Amino acid sequence: MVSIPSLDELHAIGAAQQPTYVDQSARDAAVQTLRRMPPLVFAGECDALRDRLADVARGEAFLLQGGDCAETFEGVTAENVRNKLRVLLSMAVVLTYAASVPVVKVGRLAGQYAKPRSSDTETRDGVTLPAYRGDAVNGFDFTPESRAHDPQRLVDVYHASASTLNLARAFTTGGYADLRQMHAWNTDFVKNSPVGERYERIGAEIDRALAFMDAIGVDPDEFHTVDFFSSHEALILEYEQALTRIDSRTEKPYDVSSHFVWIGERTRQLDGAHVELLSRIANPIGVKLGPTTTADDAIALYEKLNPERIPGKVSFITRFGAGKIREGLPNLVEKVTAAGIEVAWICDPMHGNTFETSNGYKTREFDDVIDEVRGFFEVHRSLGTWPGGVHVELTGDDVTECVGGGAKLSAEDLTHRYETLCDPRLNRAQSLELAFLVAEMLSGRG
Repeated sequence: MVSIPSLDELHAIGAAQQPTYVDQSARDAAVQTLRRMPPLVFAGECDALRDRLADVARGEAFLLQGGDCAETFEGVTAENVRNKLRVLLSMAVVLTYAASVPVVKVGRLAGQYAKPRSSDTETRDGVTLPAYRGDAVNGFDFTPESRAHDPQRLVDVYHASASTLNLARAFTTGGYADLRQMHAWNTDFVKNSPVGERYERIGAEIDRALAFMDAIGVDPDEFHTVDFFSSHEALILEYEQALTRIDSRTEKPYDVSSHFVWIGERTRQLDGAHVELLSRIANPIGVKLGPTTTADDAIALYEKLNPERIPGKVSFITRFGAGKIREGLPNLVEKVTAAGIEVAWICDPMHGNTFETSNGYKTREFDDVIDEVRGFFEVHRSLGTWPGGVHVELTGDDVTECVGGGAKLSAEDLTHRYETLCDPRLNRAQSLELAFLVAEMLSGRG
Protein backbone atom coordinates (compact mmCIF):
# COMPACT_ATOMS: atom_id res chain seq x y z
CA MET A 1 0.00 0.00 0.00
CA VAL A 2 1.27 3.49 -0.85
CA SER A 3 2.00 5.55 2.26
CA ILE A 4 1.23 9.24 2.76
CA PRO A 5 4.32 11.27 3.74
CA SER A 6 3.90 13.24 6.97
CA LEU A 7 3.98 17.02 7.06
CA ASP A 8 7.32 16.92 8.87
CA GLU A 9 8.76 14.67 6.17
CA LEU A 10 7.51 16.99 3.43
CA HIS A 11 8.90 20.11 5.06
CA ALA A 12 12.21 18.32 5.65
CA ILE A 13 12.46 17.66 1.91
CA GLY A 14 11.95 21.35 1.24
CA ALA A 15 8.97 23.15 -0.21
CA ALA A 16 8.80 26.39 -2.16
CA GLN A 17 6.13 29.08 -1.78
CA GLN A 18 4.90 28.08 1.68
CA PRO A 19 3.34 30.31 4.35
CA THR A 20 5.38 31.24 7.43
CA TYR A 21 3.31 30.36 10.47
CA VAL A 22 4.60 32.03 13.64
CA ASP A 23 2.30 30.08 15.98
CA GLN A 24 3.01 26.37 15.40
CA SER A 25 0.33 25.26 17.88
CA ALA A 26 -2.29 27.20 15.87
CA ARG A 27 -0.99 25.57 12.69
CA ASP A 28 -1.19 22.10 14.26
CA ALA A 29 -4.73 22.78 15.51
CA ALA A 30 -5.87 23.85 12.03
CA VAL A 31 -4.31 20.74 10.45
CA GLN A 32 -5.98 18.47 13.03
CA THR A 33 -9.33 20.12 12.30
CA LEU A 34 -8.87 19.47 8.58
CA ARG A 35 -7.96 15.83 9.21
CA ARG A 36 -11.37 15.31 10.86
CA MET A 37 -13.34 16.86 8.01
CA PRO A 38 -15.26 14.71 5.51
CA PRO A 39 -13.86 14.48 1.96
CA LEU A 40 -14.80 17.29 -0.41
CA VAL A 41 -14.69 14.92 -3.39
CA PHE A 42 -14.82 11.15 -3.70
CA ALA A 43 -12.25 8.74 -5.06
CA GLY A 44 -14.65 7.34 -7.64
CA GLU A 45 -15.19 10.83 -9.05
CA CYS A 46 -11.42 11.32 -9.33
CA ASP A 47 -11.16 7.99 -11.16
CA ALA A 48 -13.92 9.04 -13.56
CA LEU A 49 -12.03 12.24 -14.39
CA ARG A 50 -8.79 10.29 -14.84
CA ASP A 51 -10.58 8.10 -17.39
CA ARG A 52 -11.84 11.21 -19.21
CA LEU A 53 -8.32 12.64 -19.29
CA ALA A 54 -7.09 9.36 -20.75
CA ASP A 55 -9.56 10.04 -23.59
CA VAL A 56 -8.03 13.51 -23.96
CA ALA A 57 -4.51 12.05 -24.09
CA ARG A 58 -5.64 9.64 -26.85
CA GLY A 59 -7.10 12.49 -28.90
CA GLU A 60 -10.71 11.43 -28.28
CA ALA A 61 -11.83 14.41 -26.13
CA PHE A 62 -10.91 18.01 -25.31
CA LEU A 63 -10.40 19.58 -21.88
CA LEU A 64 -11.88 22.94 -20.94
CA GLN A 65 -10.47 24.10 -17.59
CA GLY A 66 -11.28 27.56 -16.33
CA GLY A 67 -12.10 29.80 -13.42
CA ASP A 68 -10.64 32.38 -11.08
CA CYS A 69 -6.94 33.10 -10.74
CA ALA A 70 -7.58 33.14 -6.98
CA GLU A 71 -10.94 32.63 -5.32
CA THR A 72 -11.92 34.81 -2.37
CA PHE A 73 -14.06 34.01 0.65
CA GLU A 74 -16.20 37.02 -0.20
CA GLY A 75 -16.85 35.53 -3.64
CA VAL A 76 -18.58 32.41 -2.31
CA THR A 77 -22.10 33.39 -3.36
CA ALA A 78 -24.72 31.61 -5.43
CA GLU A 79 -24.51 34.36 -8.05
CA ASN A 80 -20.74 34.13 -8.44
CA VAL A 81 -20.70 30.34 -8.67
CA ARG A 82 -23.61 30.36 -11.12
CA ASN A 83 -21.93 32.97 -13.32
CA LYS A 84 -18.69 30.99 -13.53
CA LEU A 85 -20.56 27.80 -14.33
CA ARG A 86 -22.62 29.61 -16.93
CA VAL A 87 -19.62 30.85 -18.86
CA LEU A 88 -17.86 27.46 -18.70
CA LEU A 89 -20.96 25.55 -19.79
CA SER A 90 -21.58 28.06 -22.59
CA MET A 91 -17.99 27.68 -23.79
CA ALA A 92 -18.31 23.88 -23.62
CA VAL A 93 -21.50 23.96 -25.70
CA VAL A 94 -19.77 26.03 -28.39
CA LEU A 95 -16.74 23.71 -28.44
CA THR A 96 -18.80 20.51 -28.43
CA TYR A 97 -21.20 21.59 -31.14
CA ALA A 98 -18.81 23.41 -33.45
CA ALA A 99 -15.95 20.89 -33.16
CA SER A 100 -17.97 17.67 -32.66
CA VAL A 101 -15.72 16.46 -29.87
CA PRO A 102 -16.60 15.55 -26.26
CA VAL A 103 -15.54 18.30 -23.85
CA VAL A 104 -14.33 17.49 -20.33
CA LYS A 105 -15.38 20.35 -18.05
CA VAL A 106 -13.13 21.25 -15.11
CA GLY A 107 -13.47 24.39 -12.99
CA ARG A 108 -10.64 26.27 -11.29
CA LEU A 109 -12.84 26.49 -8.23
CA ALA A 110 -13.60 25.13 -4.77
CA GLY A 111 -9.98 25.28 -3.64
CA GLN A 112 -8.09 27.88 -5.70
CA TYR A 113 -7.43 30.14 -2.73
CA ALA A 114 -3.61 30.26 -2.66
CA LYS A 115 -1.19 31.85 -5.11
CA PRO A 116 2.58 31.62 -5.51
CA ARG A 117 4.28 35.02 -5.58
CA SER A 118 7.51 36.24 -7.13
CA SER A 119 8.36 38.19 -3.96
CA ASP A 120 7.69 37.42 -0.29
CA THR A 121 7.05 41.08 0.49
CA GLU A 122 5.30 44.14 -0.89
CA THR A 123 6.35 47.76 -0.25
CA ARG A 124 4.02 50.78 -0.40
CA ASP A 125 5.04 54.30 0.58
CA GLY A 126 8.08 52.99 2.42
CA VAL A 127 6.11 50.35 4.36
CA THR A 128 7.03 46.70 3.71
CA LEU A 129 4.61 43.88 4.56
CA PRO A 130 4.22 40.23 3.53
CA ALA A 131 2.84 39.81 0.01
CA TYR A 132 -0.80 38.76 -0.41
CA ARG A 133 -0.71 35.01 -1.09
CA GLY A 134 -4.43 34.42 -1.47
CA ASP A 135 -7.20 34.13 1.10
CA ALA A 136 -5.85 30.70 2.15
CA VAL A 137 -2.85 32.46 3.68
CA ASN A 138 -3.57 36.13 4.48
CA GLY A 139 -5.78 39.11 3.66
CA PHE A 140 -5.53 41.59 0.80
CA ASP A 141 -5.77 44.73 2.95
CA PHE A 142 -2.36 46.35 3.35
CA THR A 143 -2.10 46.20 7.15
CA PRO A 144 0.18 44.12 9.40
CA GLU A 145 -2.86 42.33 10.87
CA SER A 146 -4.35 41.44 7.49
CA ARG A 147 -1.06 40.35 5.91
CA ALA A 148 -0.05 38.04 8.78
CA HIS A 149 -0.08 34.34 7.77
CA ASP A 150 -3.02 32.77 9.61
CA PRO A 151 -3.43 28.93 9.62
CA GLN A 152 -7.12 29.20 10.61
CA ARG A 153 -7.71 30.42 7.05
CA LEU A 154 -7.05 26.84 5.84
CA VAL A 155 -10.15 25.70 7.75
CA ASP A 156 -12.04 28.60 6.15
CA VAL A 157 -10.83 27.37 2.73
CA TYR A 158 -12.34 23.97 3.46
CA HIS A 159 -15.74 25.43 4.36
CA ALA A 160 -15.74 27.85 1.41
CA SER A 161 -14.82 24.99 -0.94
CA ALA A 162 -17.57 22.78 0.48
CA SER A 163 -20.12 25.55 -0.11
CA THR A 164 -18.87 26.13 -3.65
CA LEU A 165 -18.94 22.43 -4.53
CA ASN A 166 -22.42 22.09 -3.07
CA LEU A 167 -23.64 24.95 -5.27
CA ALA A 168 -21.85 23.59 -8.35
CA ARG A 169 -23.38 20.15 -7.90
CA ALA A 170 -26.83 21.65 -7.41
CA PHE A 171 -26.55 23.77 -10.56
CA THR A 172 -25.13 21.00 -12.78
CA THR A 173 -27.61 18.31 -11.72
CA GLY A 174 -30.68 20.35 -10.74
CA GLY A 175 -31.84 21.57 -14.14
CA TYR A 176 -29.74 24.69 -14.64
CA ALA A 177 -27.35 22.85 -16.98
CA ASP A 178 -30.16 21.59 -19.23
CA LEU A 179 -29.23 22.28 -22.86
CA ARG A 180 -32.64 23.82 -23.34
CA GLN A 181 -31.60 26.55 -20.90
CA MET A 182 -28.84 27.72 -23.21
CA HIS A 183 -30.67 30.83 -24.40
CA ALA A 184 -31.74 31.76 -20.88
CA TRP A 185 -28.11 31.64 -19.70
CA ASN A 186 -26.97 34.32 -22.10
CA THR A 187 -29.90 36.53 -23.16
CA ASP A 188 -28.11 39.73 -22.14
CA PHE A 189 -24.83 38.57 -23.67
CA VAL A 190 -26.48 37.87 -27.04
CA LYS A 191 -27.90 41.39 -27.11
CA ASN A 192 -24.72 43.23 -26.19
CA SER A 193 -21.67 41.23 -27.29
CA PRO A 194 -19.94 41.41 -30.69
CA VAL A 195 -19.98 37.58 -30.83
CA GLY A 196 -23.52 37.32 -29.48
CA GLU A 197 -24.95 36.80 -32.96
CA ARG A 198 -22.66 33.83 -33.57
CA TYR A 199 -23.62 32.36 -30.21
CA GLU A 200 -27.31 32.84 -31.00
CA ARG A 201 -26.85 31.08 -34.34
CA ILE A 202 -25.33 28.01 -32.69
CA GLY A 203 -28.09 28.13 -30.08
CA ALA A 204 -30.75 28.11 -32.78
CA GLU A 205 -29.10 25.13 -34.49
CA ILE A 206 -28.98 23.23 -31.20
CA ASP A 207 -32.63 24.06 -30.55
CA ARG A 208 -33.56 22.58 -33.93
CA ALA A 209 -31.51 19.45 -33.19
CA LEU A 210 -33.20 19.09 -29.78
CA ALA A 211 -36.64 19.55 -31.32
CA PHE A 212 -35.82 16.77 -33.78
CA MET A 213 -34.66 14.50 -30.94
CA ASP A 214 -37.89 15.24 -29.04
CA ALA A 215 -39.94 14.44 -32.12
CA ILE A 216 -38.42 10.98 -32.42
CA GLY A 217 -38.66 10.33 -28.68
CA VAL A 218 -34.96 10.62 -27.74
CA ASP A 219 -34.23 12.43 -24.46
CA PRO A 220 -30.98 11.21 -22.86
CA ASP A 221 -29.88 12.29 -19.38
CA GLU A 222 -26.88 14.06 -20.92
CA PHE A 223 -29.24 16.79 -22.18
CA HIS A 224 -30.23 17.69 -18.63
CA THR A 225 -27.10 17.37 -16.49
CA VAL A 226 -23.35 17.65 -17.01
CA ASP A 227 -20.34 16.05 -15.37
CA PHE A 228 -18.38 18.86 -13.80
CA PHE A 229 -15.10 18.52 -11.91
CA SER A 230 -13.14 20.78 -9.55
CA SER A 231 -9.43 21.64 -9.62
CA HIS A 232 -6.85 23.88 -8.01
CA GLU A 233 -3.11 24.27 -7.61
CA ALA A 234 -1.90 22.01 -4.79
CA LEU A 235 0.21 24.68 -3.13
CA ILE A 236 -0.19 24.77 0.67
CA LEU A 237 1.16 21.48 2.03
CA GLU A 238 -0.74 21.71 5.35
CA TYR A 239 -4.04 21.76 3.46
CA GLU A 240 -3.28 19.15 0.80
CA GLN A 241 -1.57 16.67 3.12
CA ALA A 242 -4.35 16.89 5.73
CA LEU A 243 -6.94 16.14 3.04
CA THR A 244 -5.03 13.19 1.58
CA ARG A 245 -6.78 10.02 2.71
CA ILE A 246 -6.58 6.28 2.05
CA ASP A 247 -9.65 5.24 0.05
CA SER A 248 -11.38 2.23 1.67
CA ARG A 249 -12.39 0.89 -1.73
CA THR A 250 -8.98 0.83 -3.42
CA GLU A 251 -6.57 1.20 -0.45
CA LYS A 252 -4.89 4.03 -2.41
CA PRO A 253 -4.26 7.61 -1.21
CA TYR A 254 -6.42 10.36 -2.77
CA ASP A 255 -6.25 14.09 -2.21
CA VAL A 256 -9.92 14.61 -1.44
CA SER A 257 -9.65 18.42 -1.60
CA SER A 258 -10.32 18.33 -5.36
CA HIS A 259 -10.76 16.01 -8.32
CA PHE A 260 -7.71 17.35 -10.18
CA VAL A 261 -4.72 19.10 -8.61
CA TRP A 262 -1.73 20.62 -10.33
CA ILE A 263 1.86 21.52 -9.53
CA GLY A 264 2.84 25.05 -10.50
CA GLU A 265 5.79 26.31 -12.48
CA ARG A 266 7.42 27.52 -9.26
CA THR A 267 6.93 24.28 -7.28
CA ARG A 268 7.73 21.50 -9.77
CA GLN A 269 11.19 20.71 -8.34
CA LEU A 270 11.75 16.99 -8.97
CA ASP A 271 13.17 16.47 -5.47
CA GLY A 272 10.75 18.91 -3.82
CA ALA A 273 7.86 18.30 -1.45
CA HIS A 274 5.04 19.07 -3.91
CA VAL A 275 6.18 16.47 -6.44
CA GLU A 276 6.78 14.00 -3.61
CA LEU A 277 3.27 14.37 -2.17
CA LEU A 278 1.48 14.28 -5.51
CA SER A 279 3.52 11.26 -6.63
CA ARG A 280 1.73 9.28 -3.89
CA ILE A 281 -1.88 10.13 -4.78
CA ALA A 282 -4.21 8.45 -7.27
CA ASN A 283 -5.92 11.67 -8.45
CA PRO A 284 -5.24 12.94 -11.96
CA ILE A 285 -2.42 15.50 -11.73
CA GLY A 286 -1.38 18.47 -13.84
CA VAL A 287 2.11 19.95 -14.13
CA LYS A 288 2.68 23.50 -15.35
CA LEU A 289 5.61 23.68 -17.79
CA GLY A 290 7.11 27.05 -18.74
CA PRO A 291 9.78 28.07 -21.26
CA THR A 292 12.64 26.99 -18.96
CA THR A 293 11.41 23.38 -18.95
CA THR A 294 13.61 20.89 -20.79
CA ALA A 295 12.30 17.66 -22.29
CA ASP A 296 14.41 15.76 -19.74
CA ASP A 297 12.67 17.72 -16.95
CA ALA A 298 9.24 16.78 -18.30
CA ILE A 299 10.12 13.11 -18.75
CA ALA A 300 11.62 12.89 -15.24
CA LEU A 301 8.53 14.52 -13.73
CA TYR A 302 6.24 12.11 -15.55
CA GLU A 303 8.24 9.07 -14.40
CA LYS A 304 8.23 10.30 -10.79
CA LEU A 305 4.51 11.15 -10.78
CA ASN A 306 3.29 8.16 -12.79
CA PRO A 307 5.80 5.29 -12.70
CA GLU A 308 3.07 2.78 -13.52
CA ARG A 309 2.08 4.87 -16.58
CA ILE A 310 -1.60 4.85 -15.71
CA PRO A 311 -3.55 6.46 -18.60
CA GLY A 312 -4.95 9.90 -17.76
CA LYS A 313 -2.91 10.24 -14.56
CA VAL A 314 -0.66 13.12 -15.74
CA SER A 315 -1.43 16.16 -17.87
CA PHE A 316 1.19 18.69 -19.00
CA ILE A 317 -0.09 22.28 -18.94
CA THR A 318 2.23 24.45 -21.05
CA ARG A 319 2.58 28.19 -20.37
CA PHE A 320 5.18 29.60 -22.73
CA GLY A 321 3.81 32.96 -23.86
CA ALA A 322 2.75 33.82 -27.39
CA GLY A 323 6.29 34.79 -28.39
CA LYS A 324 7.88 31.51 -27.26
CA ILE A 325 5.30 28.78 -27.87
CA ARG A 326 6.22 27.96 -31.48
CA GLU A 327 9.92 27.80 -30.69
CA GLY A 328 9.84 26.10 -27.30
CA LEU A 329 7.00 23.57 -27.50
CA PRO A 330 8.02 21.34 -30.46
CA ASN A 331 11.16 19.88 -28.85
CA LEU A 332 9.27 19.21 -25.63
CA VAL A 333 6.40 17.39 -27.34
CA GLU A 334 8.67 15.46 -29.71
CA LYS A 335 10.96 14.09 -26.99
CA VAL A 336 8.16 13.28 -24.55
CA THR A 337 6.30 11.44 -27.30
CA ALA A 338 9.47 9.64 -28.42
CA ALA A 339 9.90 8.41 -24.84
CA GLY A 340 6.60 6.54 -25.21
CA ILE A 341 4.80 8.87 -22.80
CA GLU A 342 1.12 9.60 -23.48
CA VAL A 343 -0.15 12.70 -21.69
CA ALA A 344 -2.93 15.19 -22.17
CA TRP A 345 -1.26 18.35 -23.53
CA ILE A 346 -3.09 21.44 -22.25
CA CYS A 347 -2.43 25.07 -23.21
CA ASP A 348 -2.40 27.76 -20.51
CA PRO A 349 -2.30 30.91 -22.68
CA MET A 350 -2.66 33.28 -19.74
CA HIS A 351 0.43 33.17 -17.52
CA GLY A 352 3.07 33.77 -20.19
CA ASN A 353 1.31 36.86 -21.54
CA THR A 354 1.03 39.19 -18.55
CA PHE A 355 2.32 42.76 -18.64
CA GLU A 356 1.75 46.08 -16.89
CA THR A 357 0.06 49.00 -18.65
CA SER A 358 1.36 52.56 -18.49
CA ASN A 359 -1.44 53.39 -16.04
CA GLY A 360 -0.29 50.66 -13.65
CA TYR A 361 -2.65 47.75 -14.31
CA LYS A 362 -1.48 44.15 -14.62
CA THR A 363 -3.21 42.86 -17.74
CA ARG A 364 -3.16 40.52 -20.74
CA GLU A 365 -3.78 41.25 -24.39
CA PHE A 366 -6.58 39.06 -25.77
CA ASP A 367 -4.79 38.73 -29.12
CA ASP A 368 -1.72 37.34 -27.33
CA VAL A 369 -3.88 34.79 -25.53
CA ILE A 370 -5.39 33.67 -28.83
CA ASP A 371 -1.99 33.65 -30.56
CA GLU A 372 -0.55 31.32 -27.93
CA VAL A 373 -3.50 28.93 -28.38
CA ARG A 374 -3.05 29.13 -32.15
CA GLY A 375 0.68 28.39 -31.80
CA PHE A 376 -0.15 25.45 -29.52
CA PHE A 377 -2.47 24.02 -32.18
CA GLU A 378 0.06 24.65 -34.97
CA VAL A 379 2.81 22.77 -33.13
CA HIS A 380 0.63 19.77 -32.36
CA ARG A 381 -0.78 19.64 -35.87
CA SER A 382 2.74 19.71 -37.35
CA LEU A 383 3.86 16.86 -35.07
CA GLY A 384 0.74 14.75 -35.48
CA THR A 385 -0.07 15.02 -31.76
CA TRP A 386 -3.35 16.09 -30.15
CA PRO A 387 -3.86 19.61 -28.76
CA GLY A 388 -5.77 18.36 -25.75
CA GLY A 389 -7.28 21.41 -24.12
CA VAL A 390 -7.10 24.94 -22.74
CA HIS A 391 -6.62 26.16 -19.17
CA VAL A 392 -7.80 29.74 -18.73
CA GLU A 393 -8.34 32.28 -15.99
CA LEU A 394 -11.84 33.67 -16.44
CA THR A 395 -14.85 35.00 -14.64
CA GLY A 396 -18.54 34.96 -15.42
CA ASP A 397 -18.76 38.68 -14.72
CA ASP A 398 -18.40 41.64 -17.08
CA VAL A 399 -15.09 42.81 -15.67
CA THR A 400 -12.44 44.80 -17.55
CA GLU A 401 -9.14 43.13 -16.75
CA CYS A 402 -7.76 41.92 -20.11
CA VAL A 403 -7.45 44.34 -23.02
CA GLY A 404 -8.61 43.65 -26.57
CA GLY A 405 -11.25 41.19 -27.72
CA GLY A 406 -14.39 41.94 -29.68
CA ALA A 407 -15.24 44.87 -27.42
CA LYS A 408 -11.73 46.31 -28.03
CA LEU A 409 -11.05 47.07 -24.36
CA SER A 410 -8.17 49.51 -23.88
CA ALA A 411 -5.84 50.31 -20.99
CA GLU A 412 -8.17 53.18 -20.08
CA ASP A 413 -11.10 50.76 -19.83
CA LEU A 414 -9.27 48.85 -17.08
CA THR A 415 -10.16 51.63 -14.65
CA HIS A 416 -13.88 50.71 -14.78
CA ARG A 417 -14.29 47.16 -13.42
CA TYR A 418 -10.86 45.82 -12.53
CA GLU A 419 -11.83 43.49 -9.67
CA THR A 420 -9.20 40.73 -9.50
CA LEU A 421 -6.94 40.57 -6.44
CA CYS A 422 -4.23 38.65 -8.33
CA ASP A 423 -4.12 38.00 -12.08
CA PRO A 424 -6.28 39.54 -14.83
CA ARG A 425 -9.12 37.30 -16.06
CA LEU A 426 -11.06 37.05 -19.29
CA ASN A 427 -14.60 38.35 -18.89
CA ARG A 428 -17.68 36.51 -20.14
CA ALA A 429 -17.64 37.99 -23.66
CA GLN A 430 -13.90 37.37 -24.10
CA SER A 431 -14.28 33.79 -22.79
CA LEU A 432 -17.00 32.97 -25.30
CA GLU A 433 -15.05 34.64 -28.08
CA LEU A 434 -12.10 32.41 -27.17
CA ALA A 435 -14.40 29.38 -27.29
CA PHE A 436 -15.47 30.22 -30.86
CA LEU A 437 -11.88 30.70 -31.99
CA VAL A 438 -10.74 27.44 -30.34
CA ALA A 439 -13.71 25.62 -31.90
CA GLU A 440 -12.56 26.82 -35.32
CA MET A 441 -9.05 25.55 -34.60
CA LEU A 442 -10.41 22.19 -33.43
CA SER A 443 -12.53 21.79 -36.55
CA GLY A 444 -9.60 22.76 -38.77
CA ARG A 445 -11.09 26.05 -39.93
CA GLY A 446 -8.99 28.34 -37.76
